[in-house]
Amino acid sequence: MTKGSTYLLLIAVMVIWGFNVVAVKFLVEHFPPVAMQGGRILTASLSALIILWFLKDLRKLSIKEWWWIACAAAFGQLGHHSLLAVGLTETSASNASLILGLIPVTTALLAIIFLNDRLTFLRGCGILTGFAGVAVVVTQNGDTGLISRGDLLVFISMVSQAVSFIFIKKISDTISPRQLTAVMLLIGAVMLLGVSFILESPGIESAVGHSALVWFVFLSSAIIATGLGHILYNAAIHKIGAGQTAIFNNLVPFFALVGSFFLLGERILPAQIAGFFLIATGVVLGTGYVDMKLHARKASHKRRKAG
Repeated sequence: MTKGSTYLLLIAVMVIWGFNVVAVKFLVEHFPPVAMQGGRILTASLSALIILWFLKDLRKLSIKEWWWIACAAAFGQLGHHSLLAVGLTETSASNASLILGLIPVTTALLAIIFLNDRLTFLRGCGILTGFAGVAVVVTQNGDTGLISRGDLLVFISMVSQAVSFIFIKKISDTISPRQLTAVMLLIGAVMLLGVSFILESPGIESAVGHSALVWFVFLSSAIIATGLGHILYNAAIHKIGAGQTAIFNNLVPFFALVGSFFLLGERILPAQIAGFFLIATGVVLGTGYVDMKLHARKASHKRRKAG
């Protein structure tokens, strides 16, 4: 796969993930939110495991690997997806997508704190800019300027997802990223369904009587967005690196805004547009992408001088 085709593939994944926020907002109106996420993630995990079985990319895992994957699933699936689903019952898809756009910057901040990643001036500016963008978005609720409960739950879900990436970073050197994703989704689905039966007690009636459109959105979200989308995203990381791949995450809030406007009829507010640009700038700076490019340019200049 060439670099150009990888870029096109990543753009397609970002379109899918952007519209998936809209899909989840649609689905929480038809199913109990945590049960819906559990069923969606379970479908995604089984689809991913079937694909990896055909690719012969599955192996026996050690107890230590199971432990780290379970920790990642607790934050990345149980924490992130349950809080996101409940939050979306009380906030708009557009707001949620912009808050979720802060995941790369939050991951970078946690890596600096817990993994001793280097904090540069530009990265610090990016982290502050990204959080300022979210502040602009979540404080535009009417005249009160208070953060809504839905926005707060989505924000916590975003932090939970970022924490899961720290666990993933610790284990991804010993296990295939694709198998890691599939197994993590499976464990997370079991956790979500267990919590759902405790908190929501979903009966069989919650899964019947829905239209073909609802089930089409459910299956598309599970198999294409969550299952296949994560496998393709991990393949892109392997091809062009995590730094360049992370930049494409800026497109997710954009496509989610477009989808929420055309499919859900949500209004796009000036504060959301301003927040989007602040978050996008924060991701570019905060993930270290600009530092990496400047370092590469300086190294190239030194080589030309030496030559």
